[in-house]
Amino acid sequence: QLNEQSRHKKCIEANIKLYDSLENIKRLSEEHSEMHHGVQEISGYETAKGSYKIAEAEKRQKEDQKARSEGRKSGLKDQQRQLKRKLQQEEYKDVDEEHRESMIKFETTTIAISDLEIYYSALDKALLQFHGMKIGDINKIIRELWTLTYKGEDISNIELVSDQGTSKASRSYNYRVVMSKGNTQMDMRGRCSAGQRVLASLVIRLALAETFCISCGVFALDEPTTNLDYENKRGLAIALAQILATRSAQHNFQLLIITHDEDFVTMMKNELATQSGKFPMPDKYFQVSREEGQDGCFYSKINAIDWDEL
Repeated sequence: QLNEQSRHKKCIEANIKLYDSLENIKRLSEEHSEMHHGVQEISGYETAKGSYKIAEAEKRQKEDQKARSEGRKSGLKDQQRQLKRKLQQEEYKDVDEEHRESMIKFETTTIAISDLEIYYSALDKALLQFHGMKIGDINKIIRELWTLTYKGEDISNIELVSDQGTSKASRSYNYRVVMSKGNTQMDMRGRCSAGQRVLASLVIRLALAETFCISCGVFALDEPTTNLDYENKRGLAIALAQILATRSAQHNFQLLIITHDEDFVTMMKNELATQSGKFPMPDKYFQVSREEGQDGCFYSKINAIDWDEL
């Protein structure tokens, strides 16, 4: 009977606990419902929920990026270890010293290029200045020779004009001859007679020779009086005689004239006679003729004739 009562007591106590638990569950459920309803009534709940989801997605994305970065980091570490092992090999043993020497070569080459650019600029300016000076010297001699040789009244002077070319790769000049009368200048090409053209060509060549060929041993003229009238022939003879007098101190200088014009040869003799005492007169001149041989062929014959026989 005591055992029966004890079991009945435990059963009653269990029922009381069950009833209390059910009451607590009911009370907690009511509180949960009230809290859930209160949360839904709070403003911005849906927005916060959406932001939470976005934040969760970004979190997962960042975790993925972190995992990939960790993988790349591991790969780079392996590559670093391989490169370190490679640097220990014989061919890369002195790589730092070789790099230092290469950098020295690079820097010295850069400095040399800079110096060469400065040198090129200075040389270019010097060439421009030299070119201008020489053109001035040539035109001065041309002016003197033209005044001395040309006896006409329609051209007072000629000169050489240089126009710089358009090429940027290399400096070049285009030269042309202009003639002037008073203050008017115009190109000589196509506007002068054959005699004026021949005389201008001779004067310019003489000026170039006087400017650039001071040590030249031989100065040759082939038929210089072609298309020249009497007065211009005489002017050319005077100019050549003066050049001979000027060059008389040069021991290796020779003037060679090839011509069919015997009048011009006589003029040269007369003009050279006016310069006597400044240099020795020629002993002979050479006359070239053609003779028929016994075999029926023609041969050139050269006769040395005394200068005084002219």
